[in-house]
Amino acid sequence: MANHKSSEKRARQDIKKNLVNKTNESKSKTAVKKVRDAITAGDKKTAASLLKTAQAELRKLAKTGVIKLNTAARRTSRLASQVNTLK
Repeated sequence: MANHKSSEKRARQDIKKNLVNKTNESKSKTAVKKVRDAITAGDKKTAASLLKTAQAELRKLAKTGVIKLNTAARRTSRLASQVNTLK
């Protein structure tokens, strides 16, 4: 429980920021799932175009500190290698 005026404000800000972070994380998970679905379907062209949006979402999370930079790089790399193995 916040006891000071500044800690009450910080608690309010944290609630708002958590909501933004959760929304952005959800968007990136959805983008990754769409890429994986396209990979499963064997559609390289669609998977490649969806990969760009997934990369952007992951970079955005890493830039804002929601996930670590290496985590975003690892996920992007694995998705890209899976797309590249499609024929």
